[in-house]
Amino acid sequence: MIVSRRQLLVASGWAVASGGWMAPCGFAIDPIRRPSDKPDLKLSLAAYSFRQYLDLKKPTMTLFDFIDLAAELPLDAVELTSYYWAEATEAYADKLQAHAAKKKLAISGVPVRSDFCVKEETKRQADIEHVKRWLALAARVGATTVRIFAGTLPKGDTLEEAQKRVVAALDECCAVAAKYKVYLALENHGGITDTPENLLALVKPVKCAWLGVNIDTGNFRTADPYADIAKIAPYGVVAQVKTEIAPGGKTQEADLAKIVRILKDANFHGYVALEYEAKEDPKTAVPRYVKQLRQLIG
Repeated sequence: MIVSRRQLLVASGWAVASGGWMAPCGFAIDPIRRPSDKPDLKLSLAAYSFRQYLDLKKPTMTLFDFIDLAAELPLDAVELTSYYWAEATEAYADKLQAHAAKKKLAISGVPVRSDFCVKEETKRQADIEHVKRWLALAARVGATTVRIFAGTLPKGDTLEEAQKRVVAALDECCAVAAKYKVYLALENHGGITDTPENLLALVKPVKCAWLGVNIDTGNFRTADPYADIAKIAPYGVVAQVKTEIAPGGKTQEADLAKIVRILKDANFHGYVALEYEAKEDPKTAVPRYVKQLRQLIG
């Protein structure tokens, strides 16, 4: 008799919470991580969409202003990119959480930068500690995910050695993710995650159910990005939807209906965050795309 991880979790007494499985480490990741057989997509908006206004070097908008703007749109949540936090403190996190709650918005996730490919142990460990700190802050604001990057292959290194370092770093971070019950979401962000196969080569060896994939729909530059999105969608714990896609590296308007259909076909459960990166001013473009995604998601 073959027993799935999902059956093991049920048998172990683990329950569904916050839209996802409350699962311990010690289980290898697999595509079966859903609390039901019906997809459940919630709509969020990434603060990165307004990066030119939120840039801390010359800000003309705060994250509180961003939350106010998002509250005027048909959204379930906001994604508060760590780059735009004026303070990386518990007090600031509490203020953000309270403001979002006042506006009746959840905080879906907190994307952070990381590079676990770095050869120098001191620098790599600094990025690991950085991710751990943000996991604590993400839990503080009630976020479901912390988006992370694997990094890029150092000059003169081999892919196999870099992958070993990344997997070890993910293992270490996952212990903290499990503690706070916040998913680590590894993004297909180029570098050593440039293909579905390379991304999953990092995710599958990590025996912790608090690791998943951040499905970035605009980052594959492969011949058929839609097919590659479909390959990683079953492992997704969050999705960042771009309005553009680049088959073979040639940028074109994304088929949002097709992307949403791929997520639903994969029985996706989680937040779908619009991450707008096109040329039009986000203040005019974002409301239009949010309404389109709202209709598609239902």
